[in-house]
Amino acid sequence: MPPGDYAISDMIRSPYLRELTLGVAQACDEAGATLSLINGTDSSRASTIRKALVDGFILGHSADIELVSSAKRRRLPFVILESDAGADVNSIRIDGKGGALLAVEHLAALGHRRFVILSIRRTAGPPIVHMPFTAGRMITAGFQFDRQRLDGFAEGLAKVGLSIDNVPIIETTPGDPSAGAVVFDRAPEATAILTMSDWQAITVLNEAVRRGICIPERVSVVGFDGTSESARTVPPLTTIAQDIVGKGKLAAAMVLANDRPRQIVMPVKLLVRGSTAPPRS
Repeated sequence: MPPGDYAISDMIRSPYLRELTLGVAQACDEAGATLSLINGTDSSRASTIRKALVDGFILGHSADIELVSSAKRRRLPFVILESDAGADVNSIRIDGKGGALLAVEHLAALGHRRFVILSIRRTAGPPIVHMPFTAGRMITAGFQFDRQRLDGFAEGLAKVGLSIDNVPIIETTPGDPSAGAVVFDRAPEATAILTMSDWQAITVLNEAVRRGICIPERVSVVGFDGTSESARTVPPLTTIAQDIVGKGKLAAAMVLANDRPRQIVMPVKLLVRGSTAPPRS
């Protein structure tokens, strides 16, 4: 099970990846199978897929589509997550665009019109800030799943007469502790923060505490994933939830069953908690 472009330590730190791995492990335990975590750095991933002594693979995202041919050559079952790799490939993904649309609709219904977006940077490095009206503004790194969520944000904003081109977008690695500081420093006028992961949202909540910024009185924050950790933040995080453990169990079951390929899109839902409220007038 490759964790993608991140190291194994990042996988252990990530609330989302911990729950995904838990689901995979539960299915493996029930089947009497063992689980190996393969380092996901570019330098070793392809070689490890070719040589690993395993009976099947769970590939983490669209960047791993290039590894599909290696898995096929070995004639081993595999499933790819958060990507559509075709009718002959097992895949499990969520409705990322629909989830992002739900987040914007929720905030817009509360009255918010000044947004900032935290997008996920898929390579190592500090946050990348894309301010409105910047020449050549373009998200520099992202997966199929990330682009779908940006499309959902854009559609939701358009419904209330706003353009995503006029919204600051900040790319950060999910657990970057500086993410919250960059958001508050570069987009201080925003009353609503849209994120692509609960982990990102949690860094924002932590920075708000350090600065004495009241959530949601000063600014509302929406996460994405519905991790168990999101229910324990202060305040509890409003988030777009998915069945992460269930996805991991399903992925492992598909590999172990080695049946005809299936393409599954799992639903998401909005969990409204304490991190969102109408903006101050």
